Amino acid sequence: MQRIAWDQFFMAQSHLISSRSTCTRLMVGATIVRDKRIIAGGYNGSIAGGDHCAEHGCYVVDGHCIRTIHAEMNAILQCAKFGASTDRAELYVTHFPCLACTKSIIQAGIKKVYFAKDYKNHPYALELFNIAGVELQKVEFDESVLQINNWNAEKMHTLVKEAAAEINIEPEKAEQLYLKISEKLN
Repeated sequence: MQRIAWDQFFMAQSHLISSRSTCTRLMVGATIVRDKRIIAGGYNGSIAGGDHCAEHGCYVVDGHCIRTIHAEMNAILQCAKFGASTDRAELYVTHFPCLACTKSIIQAGIKKVYFAKDYKNHPYALELFNIAGVELQKVEFDESVLQINNWNAEKMHTLVKEAAAEINIEPEKAEQLYLKISEKLN
C-alpha cells in the first residue's frame, strides 16, 4: 500500500476542516504544521458563541462578510490560545490567503504557505510574502485522498467476490452486487 504524500495529507486535513465552515460564500480550511506535526487547524466562521452566517446570513460590508473570522486567523489564534509556537511553521490552506491573513501569517513567523486554489490573489499579498521570505507553493490537491474508502473499496471488492463464491453466486452477479454496494456508500 502506498502512503499518501505529506503535502496531500496536510492539504486533505485542511479540506476536511473546511467542512466545519459556517460561511455560506466560501468554505476554507487551514492547518498549521511544524516538523511534520499538526499543531492547529481552523475554518472560516463566526466567533465562538456568535451568530453563524449559515443560520443568520452573511453580514456583508464593502463586499466582505465582517461576521467571519478566516480559517488562517482561526488556526493562528488557536496556537496563541493554547501556547503553540508558529515560528518557522508551515501553513496548508484550501484557498490563497487574503491580504489581512497574509500579514498575520508573516507576523506569526510562518515560513511556507501551501495553497490548493487561487482565490483573489492580491498582488500586494504576493509582494509581502516575497519581502518576508515566505515561500508559496500551490498544491494540486487530489480530492480522492479524502475518500477514505479507496483502500477499503479494494478490500470490499475482494470480500464480496469471495463471499459470493462461497454461496455459489455467479461472478457477474457478485460484480453487480459490489457495484450496488459501492453506489450506496458513495
